[in-house]
Amino acid sequence: MLRRILPVCLILLSIISLAHAEKIKLTDIQLEGNDRVDSATIRAVLTVHSDKEVSLDDIDRDIQAIFKLGYFDDVTADLREEDKTKVLVFVVHERPLVREIRFDGIKKLTDEKLRPLTTIKPPEIYDPVKVKESIAALEDAYHTDGYYAVKVSTQLKTDERNESLLTFKIDEGKKILIDKIVFDGNQMIESDDLVDVMQTKKRWIWSWMTDRGTYKAEQIQIDLERIKALYYDHGYMDVRVKQPQISLIDDGKYMKLLIEIDEGQQYKVGRLRITGDLLKSRKELKDLLTLAEGDTFNRTELRNSVLALTDLYADQGYANVNVVPFTSKNVEEQTIDLKLEIEQGDLIHIEKIRISGNTITRDKVIRRELALVEGDLYSASKIKTSRRKLRNLGFFEDIGISTSAGSQRDLNQLDINVSEKPTGNFTIGAGYSSVDNFITQGSISQANFMGYGIRLNASATIGGASQLYSVSVTDPYFLDTRWSAGFELYKTEREWTDFSEDATGGAVKVGHPIGKYSRGLVLYRYEEKDTYDLTDSAIAAGIQDGPSTLSSVTGILSRNTTDYRLDPSRGGVSSFSAEYAGLGGTDKFAKFELSHRHFFPLFWKTVVSLNGNIKYVVKTTDTEIPDSEKFFLGGLRSIRGFRTREVGPKEGDTFIGGEKAAFFNLEFLFPLSEEYKLKGLFFADTGNAWRESENYFSDMRYSAGYGVRWLSPLGPLRFEWGYNLDPRDGEKSSVFEFSIGSFF
Repeated sequence: MLRRILPVCLILLSIISLAHAEKIKLTDIQLEGNDRVDSATIRAVLTVHSDKEVSLDDIDRDIQAIFKLGYFDDVTADLREEDKTKVLVFVVHERPLVREIRFDGIKKLTDEKLRPLTTIKPPEIYDPVKVKESIAALEDAYHTDGYYAVKVSTQLKTDERNESLLTFKIDEGKKILIDKIVFDGNQMIESDDLVDVMQTKKRWIWSWMTDRGTYKAEQIQIDLERIKALYYDHGYMDVRVKQPQISLIDDGKYMKLLIEIDEGQQYKVGRLRITGDLLKSRKELKDLLTLAEGDTFNRTELRNSVLALTDLYADQGYANVNVVPFTSKNVEEQTIDLKLEIEQGDLIHIEKIRISGNTITRDKVIRRELALVEGDLYSASKIKTSRRKLRNLGFFEDIGISTSAGSQRDLNQLDINVSEKPTGNFTIGAGYSSVDNFITQGSISQANFMGYGIRLNASATIGGASQLYSVSVTDPYFLDTRWSAGFELYKTEREWTDFSEDATGGAVKVGHPIGKYSRGLVLYRYEEKDTYDLTDSAIAAGIQDGPSTLSSVTGILSRNTTDYRLDPSRGGVSSFSAEYAGLGGTDKFAKFELSHRHFFPLFWKTVVSLNGNIKYVVKTTDTEIPDSEKFFLGGLRSIRGFRTREVGPKEGDTFIGGEKAAFFNLEFLFPLSEEYKLKGLFFADTGNAWRESENYFSDMRYSAGYGVRWLSPLGPLRFEWGYNLDPRDGEKSSVFEFSIGSFF
C-alpha cells in the first residue's frame, strides 16, 4: 500500500513546487532502480527530452508508458535541482525475476502436462497478466478431466537478489461428473432427443472406467452445434442455443448443465427447382431428392439430396460436378424456396492410379481390390466400393483416396495413400475355459505374408482336457487369379466326460467370387480318428468305439455385405454349406447348414445383431452317422450359459448329439471405450439339438447374459458370462467363457 501511495505523494509535491510555472526546462533526464532492464529500453518510450520545456502532463504520460513495459511494479518521477539546473529522475522498482516454477498439490495430473500450459517461462520477469493467464489455463486442464472444483493460487518467494520462486498451489478437489442435463425453452423437441445427439452424457455405472460424465468445454461447443443441427432438421432455422449454465448440486458432488433454447418458428419447403446441366428429366431428378415441396425443411435431407444428385453425375463420369443449393427464406409465409443448380463439368476418365504409403504390401495386392482400372470412367460408387474392400483386408490403419488433375482436362489421377499396420502376431499366454479349465495357448500368424496378402497361421492350445495343434495357409488370389486356394493340417486330442478321442487330418480348399458380395468354395477333408476309454454309460448310449476315417467334399456358398468384416456395424453374412462324406473312408453321411447374421446400427454407435443357424445331418447308407458329426450345442459359438456339447439329446447321463439343430442369438453391443476399441454387450440365446425322430424347435433352451469384447493388438478377445434361464438337473446356472479369434 505504501508503494502505491508514495508515487502519488511525490507527484503532488512536484505539482506544488511547480505550481507557479506551466512549463519546465530540463537540463538532464536520469533513470534509477533498473538493474536488469536496459536503460535504452526505458528511454525508447520517453517523450520528454533535456534542453526542452516539458509539462506535468508530459511527465505523467511517460510514467504510464514505462508502466506499460510490464517490467516494473512501481514508477515515480522526481524533479531535482543540481547547481541551479533541473534534473528529472524516473525511479523504477523492478519486478522480480522468476527463476523457477513449481506445482504444489498435484495428484491427478502430471507436471509434464501442466508445465507447458503456463505462459510465464523462466527465466522471465514476473508478469501478473501472464500469471493470471496461467491460472486460467491450469484450471481449464482440470475442468477437461472433470475436476471442476479445482482452485489455483500462487505464492511468490523473492530473495535478496530480487529473484523468485513461483509456486502454483493447486487444490484439485474431487472429480465432479455431470449428473443432470436440463433444457429450458424446448417445446417442440423432447429433452431426451436433444441429449441423444450430444456426445456429452450424464455419469453412469461405467464412468470410473470411461470419460462419460466428464465436462469438456470444447466438446460442449460441438454439442451445442449438434443441437442446432437437430432443430435445423426439424425446420427451426432461427433457433438460438445459449451457452450452458453450470452449477454444482448435491453439496458439490455433481454438476448440472442448464441449456436455454429459443426455438423460433418452423419452416416448410416452398418452391423447389432444379436448374443447370440436366442428365435426366427434372421429374427423374426430383425423384432422387429426399425433400419435396410442402415437407418440413430439413438441412440434413437437403444435404442428402445434393449428395444424391452429385453421386448420380459422378457415377456417370462427371467427377467435378458441382451441385449448389440456393435457399430463400420467407418469414411471413414460413417457407424456404430451394433451387439446386447443377454444373456437370467435363466427362472424366482415370488416367493413372498412383499408390503410396505401402512399404510392405505389394502394389498388386492393393490394385486387385480396386473396382476401377486405368482408362475407366470416373465412378464415385466404385471408389466407395474400393475403399470398403481395402479396409476389409485388415492391412491398413488409414486409407486415403483422392483425385488430382491428369495430363489433360478430361483426365484425372486416382491417388491412393495407405498407412500400414502390423499384420503379424505372436501370442503366448494362459487363461481359463469352462471346458478345459486352465489352458495355455500360443500362436504365430501373418495375414500379409511377404506383402502378397497370403494368410499363414500356426497355433497350439493345451488344456486340462484337450490339445489342439493346427497349421493353415490361404492365398486369396492364387497365381494372381481370382481363385483362392489353401490348406490346413490339424491334430486334436480331447477327453470328454464319457470318452476320449484323437483326430488327425487336413483339408484343401479352392474358391471363387460369385458376383459383388458372394463367393463359392469347395473343400476336401480327410481325417483319421480314434475313440477310446468309453465309460459304461457311453457304451450304453451307443457311442461308437475304435478308429474311423473321414473323406468328404463340402460346397459352400457365402455372401458378405458387412461394412467392416472384423467388427461390423451394418450389413449381413449368409452361408449355406453341403457336405458329402463317402469318397472312401468309413464315415458315410450328408450334412447341411444354413446361417445368417445381420447387423443394425442404432443410436450412440450401438449395434443390434441377429443370428440364426439351422443344421441337418442324414445317413446316406446303412452306416450309422459318426457321433463326432452329430450336433452338440452350448458354448460361445452357439448357446451361451451352457457348457460346450451339453445341449441336445441324452441317453442317461451321456450326451449323444442330434441329427437336427437350430439356434438363434440376439445381441446388443455398445461402446465402452472407442480409444481402446472396447465394447460391452447384452445377449439372449435360444436353441436345441434333436434326434431324427424329433421335430425342429421343440423343447427350446434359453439363456441370457452380458460380456466385453476387445479388438486388441493380439486379435479379437471375447469375455462373456451366460446364465441358463431354466437349469435342469446337473446343469450349471451360469458359465463364463472367453476366446481369442473372431467375434462371430
